[in-house]
Amino acid sequence: MSPFTGSAPRTERWRHLRLTTHDGVATVTLARPEKLNALTFGAYADLRDLLAELSRERSVRALVLAGEGRGFCSGGDVDEIIGATLAMDTAQLLDFNRMTGQVVRALRECPFPVVAAVHGVAAGAGAVLALAADFRIAAPSARFAFLFTAVGLSGGDMGAAYLLPRVVGLGHATRILMLGEPVRAPEAERIGLISELTGEGEADTRAAALARRLADGPALALAQTKALLTAELDMPLAASVEMDAATQALLMNGEDYAEFHAAFTEKRPPKWRGR
Repeated sequence: MSPFTGSAPRTERWRHLRLTTHDGVATVTLARPEKLNALTFGAYADLRDLLAELSRERSVRALVLAGEGRGFCSGGDVDEIIGATLAMDTAQLLDFNRMTGQVVRALRECPFPVVAAVHGVAAGAGAVLALAADFRIAAPSARFAFLFTAVGLSGGDMGAAYLLPRVVGLGHATRILMLGEPVRAPEAERIGLISELTGEGEADTRAAALARRLADGPALALAQTKALLTAELDMPLAASVEMDAATQALLMNGEDYAEFHAAFTEKRPPKWRGR
Protein backbone atom coordinates (compact mmCIF):
# COMPACT_ATOMS: atom_id res chain seq x y z
CA MET A 1 0.00 0.00 0.00
CA SER A 2 1.11 3.54 -0.67
CA PRO A 3 2.83 5.34 2.24
CA PHE A 4 1.41 8.68 1.14
CA THR A 5 -1.35 10.23 3.23
CA GLY A 6 -3.92 12.94 2.67
CA SER A 7 -5.65 15.21 5.15
CA ALA A 8 -7.09 12.55 7.46
CA PRO A 9 -5.30 12.47 10.84
CA ARG A 10 -3.82 9.34 12.37
CA THR A 11 -6.34 7.45 14.49
CA GLU A 12 -5.36 7.72 18.15
CA ARG A 13 -8.00 5.41 19.59
CA TRP A 14 -9.70 2.38 18.07
CA ARG A 15 -13.13 1.79 19.59
CA HIS A 16 -13.78 -1.75 18.40
CA LEU A 17 -10.46 -3.51 19.02
CA ARG A 18 -7.30 -3.16 21.09
CA LEU A 19 -3.98 -2.21 19.51
CA THR A 20 -0.57 -2.36 21.13
CA THR A 21 2.77 -1.82 19.41
CA HIS A 22 6.30 -2.52 20.56
CA ASP A 23 9.51 -2.30 18.59
CA GLY A 24 7.95 -3.01 15.20
CA VAL A 25 5.43 -5.63 16.35
CA ALA A 26 1.74 -4.71 16.47
CA THR A 27 -0.78 -6.83 18.37
CA VAL A 28 -4.42 -6.43 17.42
CA THR A 29 -6.77 -8.06 19.91
CA LEU A 30 -10.45 -8.67 19.29
CA ALA A 31 -11.77 -7.70 22.71
CA ARG A 32 -15.40 -8.68 23.22
CA PRO A 33 -14.78 -11.76 25.35
CA GLU A 34 -18.34 -11.83 26.67
CA LYS A 35 -19.49 -12.40 23.06
CA LEU A 36 -16.59 -14.67 22.05
CA ASN A 37 -15.22 -11.64 20.18
CA ALA A 38 -18.13 -11.58 17.76
CA LEU A 39 -17.61 -8.98 15.06
CA THR A 40 -19.75 -5.88 14.62
CA PHE A 41 -19.98 -3.43 11.73
CA GLY A 42 -17.59 -1.20 13.66
CA ALA A 43 -15.09 -4.00 14.24
CA TYR A 44 -14.93 -4.79 10.53
CA ALA A 45 -14.46 -1.13 9.68
CA ASP A 46 -11.78 -0.67 12.35
CA LEU A 47 -9.83 -3.68 11.07
CA ARG A 48 -10.02 -2.37 7.51
CA ASP A 49 -8.90 1.13 8.48
CA LEU A 50 -6.26 0.03 10.99
CA LEU A 51 -4.52 -2.24 8.49
CA ALA A 52 -4.47 0.61 5.97
CA GLU A 53 -2.96 3.01 8.51
CA LEU A 54 -0.29 0.56 9.66
CA SER A 55 0.58 -0.20 6.05
CA ARG A 56 1.10 3.48 5.29
CA GLU A 57 3.14 4.23 8.39
CA ARG A 58 5.71 1.51 7.64
CA SER A 59 6.70 1.33 11.32
CA VAL A 60 5.16 -2.11 11.83
CA ARG A 61 7.18 -5.09 10.60
CA ALA A 62 4.90 -7.89 11.89
CA LEU A 63 1.39 -8.13 13.30
CA VAL A 64 -0.28 -10.58 15.68
CA LEU A 65 -4.06 -11.01 15.45
CA ALA A 66 -5.51 -12.48 18.64
CA GLY A 67 -8.75 -12.89 20.54
CA GLU A 68 -9.37 -12.19 24.21
CA GLY A 69 -11.01 -14.70 26.51
CA ARG A 70 -12.25 -18.19 25.69
CA GLY A 71 -11.91 -18.07 21.91
CA PHE A 72 -10.44 -16.33 18.89
CA CYS A 73 -13.59 -15.06 17.16
CA SER A 74 -17.09 -16.49 16.85
CA GLY A 75 -17.82 -14.63 13.60
CA GLY A 76 -20.40 -11.96 12.93
CA ASP A 77 -22.58 -10.97 15.88
CA VAL A 78 -25.95 -12.70 15.44
CA ASP A 79 -27.96 -9.75 16.75
CA GLU A 80 -25.88 -6.79 15.61
CA ILE A 81 -25.06 -8.06 12.12
CA ILE A 82 -27.26 -10.96 11.07
CA GLY A 83 -30.37 -9.39 12.55
CA ALA A 84 -29.52 -6.01 11.05
CA THR A 85 -28.82 -7.36 7.57
CA LEU A 86 -32.35 -8.75 7.34
CA ALA A 87 -33.60 -5.15 7.21
CA MET A 88 -31.10 -3.97 4.57
CA ASP A 89 -31.75 -3.52 0.89
CA THR A 90 -29.51 -4.95 -1.81
CA ALA A 91 -27.30 -1.88 -2.09
CA GLN A 92 -26.67 -1.81 1.66
CA LEU A 93 -25.95 -5.54 1.73
CA LEU A 94 -23.48 -5.15 -1.11
CA ASP A 95 -21.70 -2.35 0.77
CA PHE A 96 -21.46 -4.53 3.88
CA ASN A 97 -20.18 -7.60 2.06
CA ARG A 98 -17.65 -5.53 0.16
CA MET A 99 -16.38 -4.14 3.46
CA THR A 100 -15.80 -7.62 4.91
CA GLY A 101 -13.90 -8.52 1.75
CA GLN A 102 -11.80 -5.37 2.09
CA VAL A 103 -10.64 -6.61 5.50
CA VAL A 104 -9.43 -9.87 3.97
CA ARG A 105 -7.70 -8.03 1.13
CA ALA A 106 -6.02 -5.74 3.66
CA LEU A 107 -4.69 -8.76 5.57
CA ARG A 108 -3.31 -10.27 2.37
CA GLU A 109 -1.96 -7.02 0.91
CA CYS A 110 -0.43 -5.32 3.96
CA PRO A 111 3.38 -5.16 3.62
CA PHE A 112 4.14 -7.13 6.79
CA PRO A 113 3.51 -10.72 7.92
CA VAL A 114 0.35 -11.39 9.91
CA VAL A 115 0.33 -14.13 12.56
CA ALA A 116 -3.04 -15.34 13.87
CA ALA A 117 -2.97 -16.74 17.42
CA VAL A 118 -5.96 -19.07 17.59
CA HIS A 119 -7.45 -20.74 20.64
CA GLY A 120 -11.00 -21.93 21.09
CA VAL A 121 -13.48 -21.14 18.37
CA ALA A 122 -12.66 -19.45 15.07
CA ALA A 123 -16.03 -19.53 13.36
CA GLY A 124 -17.55 -17.90 10.30
CA ALA A 125 -15.80 -14.61 9.64
CA GLY A 126 -13.39 -15.44 12.46
CA ALA A 127 -12.25 -18.52 10.56
CA VAL A 128 -11.70 -16.43 7.42
CA LEU A 129 -9.69 -13.81 9.31
CA ALA A 130 -7.39 -16.56 10.56
CA LEU A 131 -7.26 -18.06 7.07
CA ALA A 132 -6.19 -14.71 5.59
CA ALA A 133 -3.21 -14.46 7.96
CA ASP A 134 0.21 -15.58 6.76
CA PHE A 135 0.68 -17.90 9.75
CA ARG A 136 -1.84 -19.61 12.01
CA ILE A 137 -0.49 -20.62 15.43
CA ALA A 138 -3.12 -22.74 17.17
CA ALA A 139 -3.69 -24.24 20.58
CA PRO A 140 -5.17 -27.76 20.93
CA SER A 141 -8.53 -26.16 21.79
CA ALA A 142 -8.68 -24.38 18.41
CA ARG A 143 -11.47 -25.29 16.05
CA PHE A 144 -12.19 -23.68 12.70
CA ALA A 145 -15.79 -23.63 11.50
CA PHE A 146 -16.76 -22.09 8.17
CA LEU A 147 -20.46 -21.92 9.01
CA PHE A 148 -21.82 -19.90 6.11
CA THR A 149 -23.95 -22.65 4.54
CA ALA A 150 -25.40 -23.39 8.00
CA VAL A 151 -27.09 -19.96 7.92
CA GLY A 152 -28.25 -20.36 4.32
CA LEU A 153 -25.42 -18.47 2.64
CA SER A 154 -22.64 -19.42 0.25
CA GLY A 155 -19.55 -21.00 1.76
CA GLY A 156 -17.52 -18.69 -0.47
CA ASP A 157 -17.74 -15.70 1.87
CA MET A 158 -15.01 -13.06 2.31
CA GLY A 159 -12.72 -14.84 -0.14
CA ALA A 160 -12.91 -18.24 1.61
CA ALA A 161 -13.52 -20.11 -1.65
CA TYR A 162 -10.39 -18.46 -3.08
CA LEU A 163 -8.05 -18.85 -0.11
CA LEU A 164 -9.02 -22.18 1.46
CA PRO A 165 -8.39 -24.44 -1.59
CA ARG A 166 -4.98 -22.82 -1.95
CA VAL A 167 -4.14 -23.67 1.66
CA VAL A 168 -5.63 -27.16 2.10
CA GLY A 169 -6.49 -28.27 -1.45
CA LEU A 170 -9.80 -28.36 -3.32
CA GLY A 171 -11.04 -31.63 -1.81
CA HIS A 172 -10.69 -30.57 1.81
CA ALA A 173 -11.96 -27.06 1.01
CA THR A 174 -15.09 -28.45 -0.67
CA ARG A 175 -15.91 -30.58 2.36
CA ILE A 176 -15.18 -27.81 4.86
CA LEU A 177 -17.09 -25.05 3.06
CA MET A 178 -20.10 -27.15 2.01
CA LEU A 179 -20.66 -29.10 5.22
CA GLY A 180 -19.59 -26.40 7.65
CA GLU A 181 -18.37 -28.97 10.16
CA PRO A 182 -15.71 -27.85 12.67
CA VAL A 183 -12.09 -28.61 11.86
CA ARG A 184 -10.38 -29.28 15.17
CA ALA A 185 -6.72 -28.60 15.81
CA PRO A 186 -5.31 -32.10 15.09
CA GLU A 187 -7.07 -32.30 11.71
CA ALA A 188 -6.22 -28.68 10.95
CA GLU A 189 -2.55 -29.50 11.48
CA ARG A 190 -2.81 -32.64 9.33
CA ILE A 191 -4.33 -30.87 6.33
CA GLY A 192 -2.09 -27.81 6.57
CA LEU A 193 -4.65 -25.31 7.82
CA ILE A 194 -2.41 -24.32 10.74
CA SER A 195 1.29 -23.48 10.72
CA GLU A 196 2.08 -24.68 14.24
CA LEU A 197 0.18 -26.60 16.93
CA THR A 198 1.21 -25.47 20.41
CA GLY A 199 0.49 -26.61 23.93
CA GLU A 200 -2.72 -25.35 25.51
CA GLY A 201 -2.42 -21.73 26.55
CA GLU A 202 0.72 -21.20 24.48
CA ALA A 203 -0.66 -19.91 21.16
CA ASP A 204 -0.37 -16.22 22.05
CA THR A 205 3.19 -16.63 23.33
CA ARG A 206 4.32 -18.64 20.30
CA ALA A 207 2.61 -16.20 17.91
CA ALA A 208 4.37 -13.29 19.62
CA ALA A 209 7.72 -15.08 19.35
CA LEU A 210 7.19 -15.72 15.63
CA ALA A 211 6.17 -12.10 15.07
CA ARG A 212 9.31 -10.97 16.89
CA ARG A 213 11.45 -13.21 14.68
CA LEU A 214 9.78 -11.84 11.55
CA ALA A 215 10.06 -8.23 12.72
CA ASP A 216 13.78 -8.70 13.34
CA GLY A 217 14.27 -10.07 9.81
CA PRO A 218 14.76 -8.34 6.43
CA ALA A 219 11.45 -6.47 6.27
CA LEU A 220 11.55 -5.54 2.58
CA ALA A 221 12.43 -9.08 1.53
CA LEU A 222 9.58 -10.48 3.63
CA ALA A 223 7.13 -7.90 2.29
CA GLN A 224 8.05 -8.75 -1.29
CA THR A 225 7.81 -12.48 -0.58
CA LYS A 226 4.31 -12.00 0.78
CA ALA A 227 3.33 -9.88 -2.21
CA LEU A 228 4.62 -12.50 -4.66
CA LEU A 229 2.88 -15.36 -2.85
CA THR A 230 -0.43 -13.54 -3.26
CA ALA A 231 0.11 -12.15 -6.76
CA GLU A 232 1.40 -15.38 -8.30
CA LEU A 233 -1.50 -17.56 -7.18
CA ASP A 234 -3.23 -16.91 -10.49
CA MET A 235 -0.28 -16.31 -12.80
CA PRO A 236 1.13 -18.59 -15.47
CA LEU A 237 4.70 -19.73 -14.86
CA ALA A 238 6.19 -17.36 -17.45
CA ALA A 239 4.66 -14.32 -15.76
CA SER A 240 5.69 -15.58 -12.32
CA VAL A 241 9.36 -16.06 -13.14
CA GLU A 242 9.46 -12.66 -14.83
CA MET A 243 7.96 -11.03 -11.72
CA ASP A 244 10.46 -12.94 -9.57
CA ALA A 245 13.34 -11.70 -11.72
CA ALA A 246 12.22 -8.07 -11.51
CA THR A 247 11.74 -8.32 -7.75
CA GLN A 248 15.15 -9.89 -7.17
CA ALA A 249 16.85 -7.25 -9.32
CA LEU A 250 15.28 -4.53 -7.16
CA LEU A 251 16.25 -6.24 -3.90
CA MET A 252 19.80 -6.85 -5.13
CA ASN A 253 20.12 -3.08 -5.31
CA GLY A 254 18.98 -2.80 -1.70
CA GLU A 255 20.95 -2.14 1.47
CA ASP A 256 19.99 -5.43 3.10
CA TYR A 257 21.53 -7.51 0.32
CA ALA A 258 24.82 -5.63 0.66
CA GLU A 259 24.56 -5.90 4.45
CA PHE A 260 24.27 -9.68 4.23
CA HIS A 261 27.51 -9.87 2.25
CA ALA A 262 29.29 -7.55 4.67
CA ALA A 263 28.05 -9.53 7.68
CA PHE A 264 29.04 -12.84 6.09
CA THR A 265 32.49 -11.51 5.32
CA GLU A 266 32.92 -10.11 8.83
CA LYS A 267 31.46 -13.26 10.44
CA ARG A 268 28.68 -11.43 12.32
CA PRO A 269 24.86 -11.43 12.22
CA PRO A 270 23.32 -9.05 9.64
CA LYS A 271 21.82 -5.79 10.83
CA TRP A 272 18.69 -5.67 8.71
CA ARG A 273 17.30 -2.23 7.89
CA GLY A 274 14.39 -3.20 5.65
CA ARG A 275 15.84 -1.28 2.70
